[in-house]
Amino acid sequence: MFIGHFTEQPWQKEDWPAAWGSGVMEVSNREYDPFRAANLYNRYMDEKVYAEEMGFDGIMVNEHHSAPFCMNGVANVTASILARITSKAKIVILGNILPIHEDPLWLAESLAMIDVISRGRLVPGFVRGGGSESLAHNAPPHFNRERFEEAHDFLIKTWTTPGPFRWEGKHFHYRYVNPWAVPYQKPHPPIWVPGTSSRETVEWAAKHRYPYMMLASQLDLTQQMYQIYYDAAREAGYEAGPQHLGFMFFCHVEETEKRAIDVGRTLTQGVRSPYDPGAQRPRPWIEGPPGISTKSARALRRKMTASDSSGRTRAGARATFEDQVATHGMIVGTPESVVRKVRFIMETLRPGTIIFRTGDGAMAHEDQMRTLKLMGEEVLPAMREIGKELGLPGPYDVDPRTNAPLAAVAS
Repeated sequence: MFIGHFTEQPWQKEDWPAAWGSGVMEVSNREYDPFRAANLYNRYMDEKVYAEEMGFDGIMVNEHHSAPFCMNGVANVTASILARITSKAKIVILGNILPIHEDPLWLAESLAMIDVISRGRLVPGFVRGGGSESLAHNAPPHFNRERFEEAHDFLIKTWTTPGPFRWEGKHFHYRYVNPWAVPYQKPHPPIWVPGTSSRETVEWAAKHRYPYMMLASQLDLTQQMYQIYYDAAREAGYEAGPQHLGFMFFCHVEETEKRAIDVGRTLTQGVRSPYDPGAQRPRPWIEGPPGISTKSARALRRKMTASDSSGRTRAGARATFEDQVATHGMIVGTPESVVRKVRFIMETLRPGTIIFRTGDGAMAHEDQMRTLKLMGEEVLPAMREIGKELGLPGPYDVDPRTNAPLAAVAS
């Protein structure tokens, strides 16, 4: 089993107007305070280092652009710092937004350097990104998937083929490809793919035998996406297992149930993500410009956010704190009750990777550090035993490319 830690690294400001919501392409950067930002960046780095100390196998970072709910606009900057200040945990980038890169050679060099500096601890993840990323970086939405797939193919060739060589694609052209930096891991770092609602992306990940990480979704919809992966893997000639699938969800642990609920509630407060309840929604043309999603992806996204007769979304990230807790979208409690609830997720979904999203929203640094301590001391050891009992190998126990057993990750 592989256990990771993640936080969106949100901007924190006590008087952030609720009408601003996540601020995606709606709030001027005149509101950015570099002094506040310096404190927050360093706070989040301290928390990630402590997560490694507490025994998490991986530290996940991601990126969003023109979005205060995620300060990590350039994930590779954070990953490069972590490559030097950590020593054991995998550095998981979920992920770099390939379609917005006009120069994937620069990305190949950046990731190779991170892998070398970390001595082979990089796990690069590739995503297509949302509408705001394409619009902010002037990337045509209708070419999103084409650019994603071509950039991926270029990166793999660059990492695995000695240069110099020439690349003439539809969207990218190079007369001379010969970066001096190449990855530490061979043939290249293991690639993971995160997602929420795109059948096409799940099938693409399965075709390439890349582990697929379902991000903060309802359990029943996650099961549907997992089944798509299993079916696509079978069509590709292999049997997928837990090592190919992961799940991320919110979690907060405290010594008492009451405190867990009181503090855990802050995960949905503060500078809200675009999927949190009560937030001002991004304009439709920002969230989903024409051409960026397929009909099936849009249909599943509507199902994920569907309201009942009362007008409330009862499950998923737009639901209330209470409803998310009731549907296992958010796990809060004492170590004992959290282990019991996580076991239910492990039994229901059978993922080989679980990524805990903690310290988000308006949560204070002290609360985040306390939950990391309790997780490291009591939750993680119990999860590893449950993983062995249920037969849930992670991607470092069984190689997703070959399904051959590997040495277990040191906890």
